[in-house]
Amino acid sequence: MNTRREVLKALSALGTLAVFRCSGTAAADGGGVSNGACVLDPTLTRGPFWVDERLSRSDVRSDTNGRSTPNPRPGLPLSLRFAVSSFGASTCAPLPGALVDIWHCDAVGIYSDVQGATGENFLRGYQTTDASGVASFTTIYPGWYTGRAVHIHVKVRLFDSANNVTTEATTQIFFDDAVSDAVFRSAAPYSSRPARDTRNGADGTYGNRTVLLASLQGDAVAGYSGTFPLAVRVGQVNAG
Repeated sequence: MNTRREVLKALSALGTLAVFRCSGTAAADGGGVSNGACVLDPTLTRGPFWVDERLSRSDVRSDTNGRSTPNPRPGLPLSLRFAVSSFGASTCAPLPGALVDIWHCDAVGIYSDVQGATGENFLRGYQTTDASGVASFTTIYPGWYTGRAVHIHVKVRLFDSANNVTTEATTQIFFDDAVSDAVFRSAAPYSSRPARDTRNGADGTYGNRTVLLASLQGDAVAGYSGTFPLAVRVGQVNAG
């Protein structure tokens, strides 16, 4: 049976935006919950660096307030597509109109709007899913900071007409250690830093749940791209 990463690699190569399909066994092994049609990703903490910027943009590399130096934030290009679906009893359907937020640290481990970067908003933003349930972003490959493996935070929300949150799901995506090794070894400004102290296997948030691993195409010279499926329970609110 193909693993999640193998299937995702094939989908990305074909430009397909379908959700991942697998058996319950594969889902259990990978750390997610399967309904036989798609996998419900584990709810993970939003962490201490979540800021609800409400900044609608697909390219999140710049600080729109002009306070960040350098601007845009330097790093290896990373293009991500999130295919969001509604997780039902036995089916999954594309979820249009959902707000997908991403936020992550820069190449040297700094988050905007916290950690002395208050008032800056680089590497934060949201997109609304289209009719196919897809939201796309251009960013940079994340760096690392003490105690955490390389990751990107993701939050999916739906709102009612009064702007109240009716659905909220929060998770994180992680990256193959071999890919991170290649980036941090050869690409600037990552390569100027010391060796990272935490790999995936030692990250308690990751917990060896391979369902959270992003499958990427590309290299440490030109950059990477990938599609990551996200399934959420509509009507359930979990801020993380």
